[in-house]
Amino acid sequence: MITEGSIKTPEQIVSMKHACKIVAEALMKAESHLVVGATTRDVDDFLRHFIENEGAKPAFLGLYGFPATACISVNEEIVHGIPGERKLAEGDLVSIDCGAIIDGMYSDHARTFLVGEKKEEDKLKLISVAKKALDIGIENSHAGNKIGMISNSIENYVLGEGFDVVREYVGHGIGTQLHEPPSVPNFGDKDKGALLRVGMAIAIEPMVTQGTWETKVLNDKWTVVTKDGKLSTHVEDTVLITENGPEVLTRLK
Repeated sequence: MITEGSIKTPEQIVSMKHACKIVAEALMKAESHLVVGATTRDVDDFLRHFIENEGAKPAFLGLYGFPATACISVNEEIVHGIPGERKLAEGDLVSIDCGAIIDGMYSDHARTFLVGEKKEEDKLKLISVAKKALDIGIENSHAGNKIGMISNSIENYVLGEGFDVVREYVGHGIGTQLHEPPSVPNFGDKDKGALLRVGMAIAIEPMVTQGTWETKVLNDKWTVVTKDGKLSTHVEDTVLITENGPEVLTRLK
């Protein structure tokens, strides 16, 4: 069983960077479409058109049978929400997870947004902790470290802030496929996991919950929600391991 991540060629890295730039721009622009009354399908349609107009392919569309360009998850939904006729409401937490493909190379990126003008402190705090957890994970993504350094640092920070991290869904390697070895959990022993090497690319994606880390899948066989019905956030960056440290590919310069 292969557990180590593949090393990308210089040509593959160029294509990955292009794919990552496109999806980063797509999610940045999608925020303006997250308005009260818009449907999640409206947002998905925008993302598909943007990605295709940039000369890329949507990475999620049709993957494992998924029927949309993006996973759009609202409030207690953690990941894999299917866009549809649900209308966004004031105060909704919306997590968008999306990817693009250029020359056979994948990107993966997620952000959580707050809909409307009402800025509830508990929701802002949840988003802030998720973003900081991601940054902490990235800071520990150095060649020579074990994946566990990322996992443990995220878990310790999130638990210390009074929240929890989902355990049943984790980050992953990325490259010629969306999901490659190694697994990148958001919890665990700092001395465990694959060794990070220069040229590897990983998707780090904390899923932070207000309550329990336990989950369940809805009847659509896709949408993952918190078991206790409390709020969740999901953020994700594609990160390249370089000799000079981690390079975040899904953030615009």
